[in-house]
Amino acid sequence: MSFPDLEVLNGYVSRIFRAEDVTTGDPRQWIARYRGYFLGEDTVAAYDQLAEAVKPFGVTPLFRREEGAPVIYLIPSLAPPRPTARMYVNVILFILTVFSMLLMGVDLPPESLPADGSFPFTLLLENILTGWPFALSMMGILLAHEMGHYVACRIYKVPATLPFFIPAPLISPLGTLGAFIAMRGIPKNKRILFDVGVAGPIAGLLIAIPVLFLGLWLSPLGPIEPLPGGSSGFLEGNSIFYLFAKFVVFGKLLPEPVSFGGLAPALYWFRYFFSGQPIPIHGLDVQLHSVALAGWAGLLVTALNLVPVGTLDGGHVAYGLFGEKARRIFPIAMGVLIALIFLPGLLTFSFGSFNFSWLLWAFILLWLGNVRTQPLDDVTELDPTRRALGYFMLIVFILLFTPIPMVAY
Repeated sequence: MSFPDLEVLNGYVSRIFRAEDVTTGDPRQWIARYRGYFLGEDTVAAYDQLAEAVKPFGVTPLFRREEGAPVIYLIPSLAPPRPTARMYVNVILFILTVFSMLLMGVDLPPESLPADGSFPFTLLLENILTGWPFALSMMGILLAHEMGHYVACRIYKVPATLPFFIPAPLISPLGTLGAFIAMRGIPKNKRILFDVGVAGPIAGLLIAIPVLFLGLWLSPLGPIEPLPGGSSGFLEGNSIFYLFAKFVVFGKLLPEPVSFGGLAPALYWFRYFFSGQPIPIHGLDVQLHSVALAGWAGLLVTALNLVPVGTLDGGHVAYGLFGEKARRIFPIAMGVLIALIFLPGLLTFSFGSFNFSWLLWAFILLWLGNVRTQPLDDVTELDPTRRALGYFMLIVFILLFTPIPMVAY
């Protein structure tokens, strides 16, 4: 593709940027590079003005910082995004995920279970409609989260797919492995990348928090007892916010043990919070209603998405706040995850006790965590309101993070 004379491009750049050095490059990668400084402080308007001026020539500007100084690159415009998958794929996955959630949310009365302790699949199918409270709650949280991202993309005209839901019947206790949208374009600046990233967690929490409190209100208190027939039971893990929510509804820190085993209460709770041990058998705990389980899972999913690395929602927040310095968070996050795997054994002096819940997530972070979405304009910083919101979301991440997601007993 042929591009206009450099003098023409220089003229457009000179309207918003005082170039002290101009370098031409390989047109297949970049056409020209300008080092200098902006003529005004409004870099958002400067980018829009330059992008609109050079767009007819098939040229796109990039705003970057090199050695702390602003640099403008002019590159060949990117090819338009490929057509996304047809909507029927999203619809089919949505229906399958709803079915999967219905299946995992089935509420079977004890008298309906066979005496031999078996759990026939046909029994689940016969009672599948009883799973609607869980399916509606869980799907509402996930759908709100993903539509938060999608609507933000539409507002800022960033091409993106509709949500893809991942059904996982009999694999995940939630009936799903989550959902995602895929951005098909590059956000214009950090502010837009930040808004797209933060919109999902905020929208999801607006549904998850009321669902959690409703579910806890529907849940009775009862003792933690071994299940008959040697079956395995599970206790959901605690985050700071989840502990607080149970305290608000029941007036107790739960699960409440029969005794603290000679430890000071603060020391007991520190150990239990980070190890899930010892299981407080015969102690008092919430007998989770399926709606409460969905609310708890919504908090967990939000916390996982807010891990401040890579292309996760929290990674977009961290990148907006700290720029390239956010890359330093990745090895810290990996170190914390590895520590959480071994922490239960260290706290309980049982070196055969590992928290394998984080092993899969550690591999996911190795895949996604050190990759970053860089906007076209990487010079414009977050405004004070967005910075305050970004730091608030990091606090939310700490409050929602669950060191031990689930414990079997």
